[in-house]
Amino acid sequence: MPVQVPTDFRRVIVAASVGNIIEWYDFYIFGSLAAVLSVKFFEQSNPVAALLSTIALFTAGFLIRPLGAFLFGWMGDRVGRKYTFLLTLSGMGLGTGAIGLIPTYQSIGLTAAFLLFGLRMIQGLCLGGEYGGAITYVAEHVPDERRGYYTGWLQTSPTLGIVVSLAVIIATRTYFGNEAFDAWAWRVPFLVSFLLVAIAIYIRLQLQETPIFQEIKARGQMTRNPWREAFLSSNIKYVGIATIVLIGQGVVWYSGQFWALYFLQQVSKVDALTSAYIVGAALLVATPSLIFFGWLSDIIGRKPVILGGMLLAAATYYPLYLWLGTVTQPGNINYPVAIFIIFILVCYVGMVYGPVGAFLAEYFPGRIRYTSVSVPYHIGNGWGGGLVPFVTSAAFAATGSIGYALIYPIVVPAVCFVLGLLLMPETRRVSIWEPVQTRTET
Repeated sequence: MPVQVPTDFRRVIVAASVGNIIEWYDFYIFGSLAAVLSVKFFEQSNPVAALLSTIALFTAGFLIRPLGAFLFGWMGDRVGRKYTFLLTLSGMGLGTGAIGLIPTYQSIGLTAAFLLFGLRMIQGLCLGGEYGGAITYVAEHVPDERRGYYTGWLQTSPTLGIVVSLAVIIATRTYFGNEAFDAWAWRVPFLVSFLLVAIAIYIRLQLQETPIFQEIKARGQMTRNPWREAFLSSNIKYVGIATIVLIGQGVVWYSGQFWALYFLQQVSKVDALTSAYIVGAALLVATPSLIFFGWLSDIIGRKPVILGGMLLAAATYYPLYLWLGTVTQPGNINYPVAIFIIFILVCYVGMVYGPVGAFLAEYFPGRIRYTSVSVPYHIGNGWGGGLVPFVTSAAFAATGSIGYALIYPIVVPAVCFVLGLLLMPETRRVSIWEPVQTRTET
């Protein structure tokens, strides 16, 4: 008999999404405050080098994410979905809040940068275990025919995490003033994490383990070694194909959202508060596109929606960013058009990211789903996407050319589109509620 879809799955989606938003807030508050952190934690004789050092630290948090996926994926498939992502949430909150407490370069010199690096590593490790848990948890609660739509709600959480981080920064800057913010109040958004994580942990403690994992456990079908079954079997082929798709998706995600913020601040020289307003407004307006494209993938398939987003991004990034530069000249900002351009960029994010959670959950068997979903996701987003802020910023700093800065964001999705066209399967009709089977061979 198939396992039954639980009746309270909508409550599960809300609870998982709230926790996810808070976890992404924790991760992105670092990037949103990169310019301030570069002043506080690095020597200032070369401000550009200090900023690039901070962006490199931001990037390092992405690069370590696959290791977190590897470690916590094993735990998720052996211990359970619920307790693993409770652990990752707690670690993320403590790592983020502690950034608001550590001394600066002025107080303890280079030690400050090393402390910041250590906390960033904790953030990256914990996030590496979070997404696979959250998407697996939601996917293992919802009906097959609506999986794209319901997981699309969870997919809004990273974007909303950025919105919350920008909102907290705007509120703190406005309340304390720019001078106080730059002096000490920059710590407040990090300290807020302690409160937000406490709320998220309380919410998630109310949740139960997923019915599919409970069924696997009851049948005695749990994997003894998720790493071996996921990576030293025929499943490695599926991990490889998923990684290609996720690298393209990750680059589009960070090029459309995070580099838009960096572009306004570094290229157009828009002040931090104004750029936060523009990007925050565009993200709020465009966030429903993640749900829409998740829903659309339930009707026409995951593959055409995801690959269509990659193709559109690769084809139009250059003209869109040139246009954004012309409407955001200092003292002459066309706010509606700037918001509209970033809205388009985030709609591409909706296309590649909205359906990808459903695709990943359907692509891998339940007994190794946490591990198999987590590792490709965090290679694609942590390595492929996470390099976007550093590569684009460094290329622009070196050449002053938007064209050179956009080579990476254009070429990677274009290559992944071609490979995805050849290799990516359609998973829309896969049922994960059937009696548990495994297709892996040792």
